[in-house]
Amino acid sequence: MNHPLASARLLITGFGRFPGAPANPSGTLARALARSRRLSELDIAVRVLPTAWEEAQAFPALLQRLSPDIVLMLGLAGRRRDICVECLGRRTRGGFPDVRRRRPAAHPGKTGPALRYATADAIDLVHALRGAHAPARVSRDAGRYICNALAYGAYGWARAAEPARRAVFVHIPYPRAGLTGPALLRALEALVLRLVAQHQQAHLNPRHLTAASPP
Repeated sequence: MNHPLASARLLITGFGRFPGAPANPSGTLARALARSRRLSELDIAVRVLPTAWEEAQAFPALLQRLSPDIVLMLGLAGRRRDICVECLGRRTRGGFPDVRRRRPAAHPGKTGPALRYATADAIDLVHALRGAHAPARVSRDAGRYICNALAYGAYGWARAAEPARRAVFVHIPYPRAGLTGPALLRALEALVLRLVAQHQQAHLNPRHLTAASPP
């Protein structure tokens, strides 16, 4: 008999370095989650993406190919102190260069709505993080960089998929005293387990697709 947790396919992503951040803990944590004994019953795929605009543009095609039930995207927000669950992605983007020194198109066009919402319950995820003794909050601003572009594409894919999938972007701060790397890992393990619980609840009640936070 299969373990109940094994019924969900997860994709966890992190990023590599980018201008101003020669080391990016999001990629390290993504890999650590895949190796976690606490999550060993889960079917987890990991991708550590170059911090490049073209990676965000290609991400929906990767999701279509892998077809995960749950997508957890991790990124670094070095100026923040809390773990931030990003409840929305915006179509707009800034003109900042990526790790390949490329900038996005000056005018991204108007393909898609101005805002797209996560397909996981962000408030519930924040409770899971706080239950693991990590500072956490819901955020409505994923920035104007590649993190936001990745979230926007993934949220659109997740809502259009049949059946709809769980997708959420989580910004992490730099590890520090009181929120060390191991502490961040434990908190994210709790978040992953809560995401799986949301996925299982949706299977019991197919209409139970909760926007991360009502607009």
